[in-house]
Formats: sequence, structure tokens, C-alpha cells
Amino acid sequence: MRKTRVLAMVMAGGAGGRMELLTEERAKPVLPFAGVYRLIDFPLSNCLHSGLSDVWIVEQFHPQSLTDHVSNGQPWDLDRTYGGMRLLHPHLGTEQSGFHEGNADAIYRNQAVVRDFDPDVLVVMSADHVYKLDFNKPIERHLERDAQVTMVTTAAKRDDPTRFGLVEVDGDGRVTEYRYKPDHPFGDIAATEIFIFDAHSLLDHLENLAGREGGQEEPSLEDLGDDVLPELVGEGRVFEYRLDGYWRDVGTIDSYWRAHMELLSPEPELDLDDPGWPILTLGGQRPAAHILESARSDNSLVSSGCKVAGTVVNSVLGRGVIVEAGAQVRNSVLLHDSVIERAATVETAIVDAGARIGSGAMVGAASGPPSDEGEGTGISPEHITLVGIDASVAADERVERGGRVGGTRS
Repeated sequence: MRKTRVLAMVMAGGAGGRMELLTEERAKPVLPFAGVYRLIDFPLSNCLHSGLSDVWIVEQFHPQSLTDHVSNGQPWDLDRTYGGMRLLHPHLGTEQSGFHEGNADAIYRNQAVVRDFDPDVLVVMSADHVYKLDFNKPIERHLERDAQVTMVTTAAKRDDPTRFGLVEVDGDGRVTEYRYKPDHPFGDIAATEIFIFDAHSLLDHLENLAGREGGQEEPSLEDLGDDVLPELVGEGRVFEYRLDGYWRDVGTIDSYWRAHMELLSPEPELDLDDPGWPILTLGGQRPAAHILESARSDNSLVSSGCKVAGTVVNSVLGRGVIVEAGAQVRNSVLLHDSVIERAATVETAIVDAGARIGSGAMVGAASGPPSDEGEGTGISPEHITLVGIDASVAADERVERGGRVGGTRS
């Protein structure tokens, strides 16, 4: 009997429209996170630590930014002669050619190469969630139960449940109901977009579904949650694997900002300094951060290459950020190589890479002076200000809370 053959597919092709300016010039999976990482580093690191050596990435939107970062898989030991990383692009010339409309459609359009690989188990995961997971555990449970699908689930108590696929399970862990982004939630147990499939069963089901929906026209498959998973749940061989640890979908401006604020907790749920499970990335070489004598830095993450002469409170600074003397940054996320000039104020904001806030400018301005109270809590989503990649805020300009400043590149 051959060893169980496992293929991991990382779905990284979505447009990420809910991230607004942050995904206008990059794929969402390469959005920076926690100062030094990119979102796709988390699933790829999980694959490495789980011993999954065949990892395919489905690209579509802004693929060059993603291709540049994954670097043929080298940071995750996936640059191999046999197996390793493979990038799947939209293509022409076959019956399944064209741009895909969702993750089910993406798998269907690449079914020929998946069938050639002949996996027993197909692990499908999103490229833009933050978590740690040994995939071997849900895979083992999946095989023990002879399941068609094993859904990795979690309690989504801190998020709007209508953003997720919600499940109901019985006492044996069997999924009895699945609804994709329901208007009226029936609980808080959410599918994490990590699915363990019986590979042959899934491909056959997609082909049958495409034939039913498409007829003589192009099939209308979209996301797995639309038709595929509800039908498989109805067949009775879908189970859950409960993830009790940290998991965040950071696919909105609000959730992305809040996930950064969570990192600043005295005891954050997500340990990014675990030597037994490091998060690996394609890292540039930058010198140590320089905190000048005039600086004040309280409860903040300051990455390599930063130069801080002003005040930074309850904030996350990416590589190479400059905060000049007299500048104040509070409750904010500054991505790499952004510059906050002398006497500028940035509060409750996300400032994208290469952006420059001019001298004396106020970003996220509100009535009254900036406040340290709350350390980033109690903020409504509409209060988060966003400054796009390479954007400029002029000296002494005022950008109100919740404002948007677009980038300058075409």
C-alpha cells in the first residue's frame, strides 16, 4: 500500500477588494503583517512545519507581487527538484482555461494537473489568514473517519459571523449544516477556509456540478461554499476539526488593524517568537532599529531599519520606517519605509509602504489632542484612517478620522 499522498493548494488569487487601497497594487496574500511578515507566510510556514512538501499556489490578481515574494518557495524549503512549490496561473488553451471566479472554480480549472499528481488528500487553504496549525492532525482525523471533507473550524466570537461559512455539528463532530456567509447567523462556529478533501471525490463532484450548471455554456462554479460544501454536507460524510488556538481572518481594514493591536497585548494569543514553530519569510537585510535619545516608544513593535526620534505609542512599525523628532504616532500600523515628518501626528491609522506624512500634518485628526487612553480599543471601523502606498500628505494638511488618501503611482 502506498503512503498517503497529500497535496496542499493555497488559494491566493482573490482581488481583496475589502482591503481598499492596500490591495490596489499588491495581492492581498503579500500584505505586510506584524512589521516583518506577509500574510502568506503563515500558511506556508504551517506547511513546512507540518512536513507538507507539495504546495501549489493559485495566483490571479496582481500575481507578480506574489511571485516575487514566494521566491520559488526557498524561504520555506520548497525549492526542490521533485515536488516543492508550484505556481498555478490562469491559462488559455484547454477546456478549463480562463480566469477563475472563486476557489471551487480555481480547483476545477486546474483539475487536469491535480489528477496527474494523483493525491489521496487535497488540503485547500486561504492565503490570507493568520494562525498556526499542524495540518497532520486534521489529516489524520480525516483519514480515520473516512471523510469526504474535514473542515477546520473555530469559534468566531470576536468577528461578525456573517463574514464566514457557519456550521452546525452533532455530538460526533459530523457537520449537519453549512451556510456560506448567511444573512442571519445561527451560531458562531465558523469554517476557517481550511478544508481537507478526499481528492478524487472532490474532483468528480466539481466535474459533475460543472456539467449540471454549465450545459453547453461555460460552467458557473464559484466558491466552495456556494454549492459544493452544502451538497457534500447533505451526503453525510463531512466532519469538523476544531482549532482552539489563535486564528484571524484579516480580510477587512478593521480586522487587519485590530489584529495588529492584539499583538500589543501584554500576553498576545499569537506567539511570533516560538522557536518550535517560527514563521518564515523572505526577509531583507536591514540594520537594527535606532531609537534616538529624543524618542518616546511605549508598547510598540519596532522593526529593523527603523529610525525613531519622535513619539510612538501602541503602534506597529514595519521595516525602515522613519518617525522624525516631534512627530506623534498612536494606535497605528506603519508599513515599511513610510516616513512621518517632523511634528506630524498619526492616530488610529494604517499608513502603507513608502507613504510620507508631511511636517505638521494631522492624519486621523479628531477634535482635541491625541489620546493614549484605551490603547487602541473601542475604535469603530469608520474611525480607521488609511494612507495608500507611496501616498503623500502635504505639510500641515489635515486628514479626518476614517479618511482615505490614495497613492501616487499609476
